[in-house]
Amino acid sequence: MTFSTTPLIGLRADHFRHPLDLQATNALKQLPGLDLLVRQILGGVGEQFFYLENIASSILVSDQQLPDLHQLLLAACKTLDLEPPQLYIRQHPVPNAYTFAMRGKQPFIVIHTSLIELLTSEEIQAVIAHELGHLKCEHGVYLTLANLVVLAANQLSPWGAILAQGLQAQLMEWLRCAEFTCDRAALLATQDPRVVMSVLMKLSGGSPSLASQLNLDAFVAQARTYDQISRTELGELLQQAQTAQLTHPLPVLRAREIDRWSSSPNYQDLLKRNFMVYNSEANPKGGWRNW
Repeated sequence: MTFSTTPLIGLRADHFRHPLDLQATNALKQLPGLDLLVRQILGGVGEQFFYLENIASSILVSDQQLPDLHQLLLAACKTLDLEPPQLYIRQHPVPNAYTFAMRGKQPFIVIHTSLIELLTSEEIQAVIAHELGHLKCEHGVYLTLANLVVLAANQLSPWGAILAQGLQAQLMEWLRCAEFTCDRAALLATQDPRVVMSVLMKLSGGSPSLASQLNLDAFVAQARTYDQISRTELGELLQQAQTAQLTHPLPVLRAREIDRWSSSPNYQDLLKRNFMVYNSEANPKGGWRNW
């Protein structure tokens, strides 16, 4: 099943990158040696482990296997002007999706079955497009490092542990900003802000039995209320304390950002724009990242 959207041929990451993502990425680029640190932590063995662990425990989507999901992937890639990665479906009770890309190897996306059960076809496409956003923006080095810092900090060498402790706060800030960018990719692929915000609502408090009873307009109003409260000095301090250690922005904040950007001239111009130069730089080099 595919949905009618405007293909954005020639779309580049900087056309939709969130300003906070750009700012945080530039800050990380000032830190020397990150590529070296990732190679030291991950190495060839680690790359093979993550790849084999997924292909051994998941179903590879294709035109012969779960073809409806395969069409959702192809349609999202066409709209975002990106080469299709592999897509795997994995049996897991926790709704989630993530992307892994290794230099010189085929990138792939994994979606948990519990997330599939929770979402409509359009919402699944939004999840796929969010993960494609990481590939489109070439988030690879920092995403790989951030995941390893979060998941394996206690297993690093003393030198690596010291660096990880110093990098963690900055990496968490960057991760949250990068998620805003990839939500924009989800919006560009579906071209319906309600679809993207509905995914965030269901990830906040949805289940297969509750999904049909959820009220998206009430959730959007909830997001706007949170935004109003956080504008006070006390609210801002509480918000910072609440999110400092999170890898993802709060769902209500993500919904608020999509709500804002979908009515912005920047988004509307992207849908109407005639991209004259083909995006020959769209070489997927993304990274492993949870939705």
